[in-house]
Amino acid sequence: MKEGFLKKIISAILLLLTISLSAQNKNTINPPDHIKSIMLRSQAVNDYAPIVRLGQSILLEFDDLNADQHQYSYKIEHYDYNWELSNINSTEYIDGYNTDWIRNFEESFNTLQAYTHYRLQLPNEYTKIKISGNYMLTVLDENNGIVFSRPFIIYEPLVDVGVSVHRNRDIATINTKHSVQFSINHPNLNINNPSMEIKPVIYQNTDWNTRIDNLKPQFYKGSQLLYKYVDEISFWAGNEFLFFDTKQIRTASNNVAKVELDDIFHTYLYIDEARGSKPYTLNPDINGNFVIRTIDDENNATEADYSQVYFKLESFADTGGNDVYIYGNFNGWQLTDENKLTYNERSGLYEGQLLLKQGFYNYTYVIKNNDEIDNHTIEGSFYQTENDYSVLVYYKPFGSRYDSVIGYGKTNSENLRN
Repeated sequence: MKEGFLKKIISAILLLLTISLSAQNKNTINPPDHIKSIMLRSQAVNDYAPIVRLGQSILLEFDDLNADQHQYSYKIEHYDYNWELSNINSTEYIDGYNTDWIRNFEESFNTLQAYTHYRLQLPNEYTKIKISGNYMLTVLDENNGIVFSRPFIIYEPLVDVGVSVHRNRDIATINTKHSVQFSINHPNLNINNPSMEIKPVIYQNTDWNTRIDNLKPQFYKGSQLLYKYVDEISFWAGNEFLFFDTKQIRTASNNVAKVELDDIFHTYLYIDEARGSKPYTLNPDINGNFVIRTIDDENNATEADYSQVYFKLESFADTGGNDVYIYGNFNGWQLTDENKLTYNERSGLYEGQLLLKQGFYNYTYVIKNNDEIDNHTIEGSFYQTENDYSVLVYYKPFGSRYDSVIGYGKTNSENLRN
């Protein structure tokens, strides 16, 4: 009897976790083939996350390879904790217009691949965000058709969030997983029912697919909420991201075997070996992100060229018949047909190609196992791996009509605690 009840509880928890993950994914709409190099991020130096403090700037950039100066517009919508549309009017979260034209665009200069570069900064003179929360930025064409959408988060620092990373306490995964613990300090905010009103969310490397939620505080200490879970907030540590650099697009460079010039540049990377059975090796990275850059020109946005980049992976890991993908923030952490690898029986390699703008790119290889993303079977998982961990604190007091974000804490596993 007790065992059956326990199974029902576990199933309910897993269902809630699945719902929150799918809610995030279903709202991210991928672009058509001619839209490339989408970036939505803070304008702070070395900050690649689309998470900003209320009043600070967030920047959207993308390229249209049709290069026809198409007129695009944008729409901003407020979402709740579970990434469902909030039940509030746009005038409650926007000062100005929640839909307007993208006015800043210019043509590429002296590139083989022609494109139009678009740029949108928020807030601007037409649109100012008034409240914190989850937001979706959707780009529309001239007929109000959706081109693509990307999520971002606005927070207010109303509480302090302390975050720490630890080796997993389970002896079976002590060398392969990270556990996250955190505290929420609210000396200036009266929270009547923390277990109902406070909803934290944890991410690894600001990858939306790694979301862990539905956590209640374990301990209360004055104006402090403590979350000291052992297994509930654990992540596969994975491995350091692989990288390549095409800032010198005409010549081979870091991890680039050769470059060929046809109608555009073609960049061939060295064959990657699966690292799951190899020892951990320090390889400094930027945790799956990318930076557009070129050393040959002054304006990276419009003078960086495009290259067809070819990937090859030698792996004998058991994928269980599941698909293998090139994975990273170069396409918003999405699994699409474009970044799916094909197994070449002749060469014995997994192969794929991506059209990418000049720059420094991080990537890794993952397996899609049903709705789960497996980042450790091919690449391995090591507690020494350096990852970023973020905790966002959502708050919905009794009677409120929307979820606000009242705290944001982050740390890095370089500060690993045993």
